[in-house]
Amino acid sequence: MIGLKGIFVNSPDRLASAWREALASDRPVVIEVKTDPEVVPLPPHLTLKQAQGFMQSIVKGDEGASHIISETAKQVVGGLFGKKE
Repeated sequence: MIGLKGIFVNSPDRLASAWREALASDRPVVIEVKTDPEVVPLPPHLTLKQAQGFMQSIVKGDEGASHIISETAKQVVGGLFGKKE
């Protein structure tokens, strides 16, 4: 309708290629990414102190805290050690 290109990503394996496709496009692009609501999207520049504060705040009352912490820890570790695409 307004000339935007849309890309839907529902698999982590597709994210890198979606970014490449968007950056190579000749028009504005909207990338829609289906995510796990139990995994908190953390910024890549998160410090260890900030991560610890985040984990402590979740433990103080969230019923699904153990799952959220587990999935978020995987994301943090993957960011620290660099996941291969």
